[in-house]
Amino acid sequence: MENEEKISFLKTLIVFYENNKTTLVVLATIVVLSILSLNYLNYHKKNENIKISEKYVKAGIYLTLNKKKDSRAILKEIIESHNKFYSILSLNTIIDNNLEKNNEEVLKLFEIVENTSKEKEQNNLIKLKKALFLIKISREEEGKIILNEIVSDDSIWKETASEILE
Repeated sequence: MENEEKISFLKTLIVFYENNKTTLVVLATIVVLSILSLNYLNYHKKNENIKISEKYVKAGIYLTLNKKKDSRAILKEIIESHNKFYSILSLNTIIDNNLEKNNEEVLKLFEIVENTSKEKEQNNLIKLKKALFLIKISREEEGKIILNEIVSDDSIWKETASEILE
């Protein structure tokens, strides 16, 4: 009885396979191609991140050699690559070392980094840094507006923004 059930099940599988052979082959091909594509994208993203990290180190070396123009160019290139990690670091390096004298250009770089960041709190930290920069360049009202946005957003940076507003 048990053997008959196994044979019946096998016959059903064979019939199913014969009736749906092309569909199963197409489905298997799609699955394999999807896995290969995801692996390639992951590999490409990892390599791109390594290249950007090497550029960041190179910019740091140029900065220590007092080649500020070269360092600034590489850091801007990193920001324009929209890398979530190194774009923020590059912007901070530009600001902390006064590599860009044109304040409007720095504000454009802030916009790029703000659009790169997807996480709420990371974005609020960038806004906080932007507000401090605006206050530093005597555009207090714009800075205060951004700080008020952070406070009303109930961010972890709310307390810091409130202290700056006082």
